[in-house]
Amino acid sequence: MLLLGVMTLFSGSLQASQDKLRDIDGNGYRTVTVGKQVWTAENLNVSCYRNGDPVRHAATQEEWLDAAAKGEGAWCSYGNDRGNEEKYGRLYNWYAVNDPRGLAPKGWHVPTDQEWSVLTAFIGGEDVAGGKMKESRRSLWRTPNEAATNSSGFSALPGGLRGIDGNFIFGRESAYFWTSTEHSPSFAWYRVLNYHAATEVRSGEEKIDGMSVRCVQD
Repeated sequence: MLLLGVMTLFSGSLQASQDKLRDIDGNGYRTVTVGKQVWTAENLNVSCYRNGDPVRHAATQEEWLDAAAKGEGAWCSYGNDRGNEEKYGRLYNWYAVNDPRGLAPKGWHVPTDQEWSVLTAFIGGEDVAGGKMKESRRSLWRTPNEAATNSSGFSALPGGLRGIDGNFIFGRESAYFWTSTEHSPSFAWYRVLNYHAATEVRSGEEKIDGMSVRCVQD
C-alpha cells in the first residue's frame, strides 16, 4: 500500500503536454511538468533571440572559433547537417545562452545550475537521473542506452557536442545541456547524460563548446 502511494504521488507530479510552446521562429515544443517545474521536452531549435535578432550561424570551424573569441553567441547543427535539427535541435555556445536578448521563448528561460539540481533531486539524484531522463527508443541512442526508461518524461536526446577545437563528437552517444550559470570566467556549468550509464554528470566546461539547450518556465 505504501509503495502504491509513493508511485501515485510520483506519477501525479509528472505530466507531459502535447500543447506546443512556440519559439520566435515558429518551432513547437512539447513540455513536461516535473514536480513544480515545467520544462521543454525537446531540445531548443531556434535561430533568433527573443527580440528577433539572429543568433550567429557559425558552421565552419573558423567561424565557430571566431564567435567564441569575440564572446559572440553562435549556433550550429551537429556535423553541419541541417537534417539533425528537427530531431536533436541545434547546438549553442554559452555566449548565446547568456545573451541578454534571451534565447528562450517569452515566459521561459535557460535553467540555472540550481534549477537543474532541483529537477535531478526530484527524480532520484545523479546516480539514476540519466536513465530516467533519457528517451528510451534505442533508434535515437547508441546501444545499450543504459537504464533508459524516460520515466520523467524529459525525453533527453543525444545531440552530441561541438568541442573547443570546433570538432563534433559524441553524436548519438551523449546529451550535453548548458545551464545559464557561470562556473568561472571561461567556464560554465553543464549536465551530461551518456549512452553507457544511468547517471547524470554535473561539471564545468569551456564556454566555446556547443551544447543542446532546454528551457524551463519562468
